[in-house]
Amino acid sequence: MSFVREDPIDEFELENLEFHENPEKALLRPIIAHIIAEAEDKVDEVELKGLEEFRAEKRKIVEDQRAKINQFYQRKHKQVDVAHKVYRSNKANEARISILIQRDTLLREVLEEARKDLSKISSDKNRYPHILRGLIMQGLLQLMEENIILRCRKDDDDLVKSLLNSVIEEQFKTCGIKPKILIDPQPLSDEITGGVELYAKEGKIMVASTLESRLGLIADQIIPQIRTVLFGSNPNRAFFD
Repeated sequence: MSFVREDPIDEFELENLEFHENPEKALLRPIIAHIIAEAEDKVDEVELKGLEEFRAEKRKIVEDQRAKINQFYQRKHKQVDVAHKVYRSNKANEARISILIQRDTLLREVLEEARKDLSKISSDKNRYPHILRGLIMQGLLQLMEENIILRCRKDDDDLVKSLLNSVIEEQFKTCGIKPKILIDPQPLSDEITGGVELYAKEGKIMVASTLESRLGLIADQIIPQIRTVLFGSNPNRAFFD
């Protein structure tokens, strides 16, 4: 008769057998298994939480970097836009300045042509004596002084001397002043085409009554009209001289 058991020992019988052989180990086994299970669950929980935190941190980093990139390109776009506006403004200013320079040059050319024509006035023997007398009178009326030094062109010296008596009488009739007029031995510059310069108070007061000075006064008054004729009216101009 054989005592060898052919069917396998189940887990319950194994635990009973282990309990009889080593009761302490048998009692600790389920406790240890429970601790291990809890530890594994905790590890899984920590790993899951760590994965979620990693994903959240990764997402935050990506969003921060994306925001920084957007800010960078927005700033660059603004810089490019400002640079483009400055460039266009500079080009517009350069064009405007160029136009103003060209206009000023043209106006100067017009006035220079007029100045060249002044020599024709002083060479007109019929008109110039009357014009010169008027220029002397205008200067005297501006000064309203009794002692006058008159400076004229060398070519006009004789003509001025011939006009002085009538000019002095006219001044006396007009304002009651009979000036003493001395002709300066030093003539006017050769660049002056006609007229006189009058000095009073030992040269402290001077009145230019030359053809050039009168052209300058007239030019100041008619330049706006000349500008309008040459370039058209300016819609932005609020006042006119």
